[in-house]
Amino acid sequence: MIDLGGHDHRSMPSGGSAPDSVMTRRKMNVRLIAASVVGMVLGGVAVGQLRDSREEREQNSSISLVAFVASGGSGGGDARGVYQMAGQLAVINAGPAPITVRAATGELPGVRVRGVGQSRLLRPDGTGWIEVEVRIDCPIRFGSEPLSVGFAVETADERARKVSRPVAVLGSAWHRDVERPCAHLADLVKRNG
Repeated sequence: MIDLGGHDHRSMPSGGSAPDSVMTRRKMNVRLIAASVVGMVLGGVAVGQLRDSREEREQNSSISLVAFVASGGSGGGDARGVYQMAGQLAVINAGPAPITVRAATGELPGVRVRGVGQSRLLRPDGTGWIEVEVRIDCPIRFGSEPLSVGFAVETADERARKVSRPVAVLGSAWHRDVERPCAHLADLVKRNG
């Protein structure tokens, strides 16, 4: 009896090299797959850290302020009809990172504002009061146009920036505090002028 198909000649070693070559290829494939997985994991971590770093930089340089007249104060006028008083601006940090407000200045026809107080560190959602000197030319008719106040601000990433915010003066404490003295001062200027 002759056995013609009983052995698989492909799996028989030819000089002992076929099984070693298959094992070597398998080990090589496993190493390549492992290297690819490690590369993807490290790449994913690096991309995540880069994104987090970028978001943190954007957050630290972001400025979102809200400002309004907080209070007026006593003051006095001069012979030219200029009334000067102390006042305060309330400044709210509506941004995601702390900021330091270093200065405030603003001007409208007949109204000038200049910060005279110290710098204020404002935490996110924090409010600070900025001391200002308010100079008003009497008589003045306050319009509905807001006062544009420029703020010198230092962001959490230690960058100095300038931002402007509108501040309503009509109906504010400054408006109420200056009405009577300014009317009196205007009458004096008319009499003497």
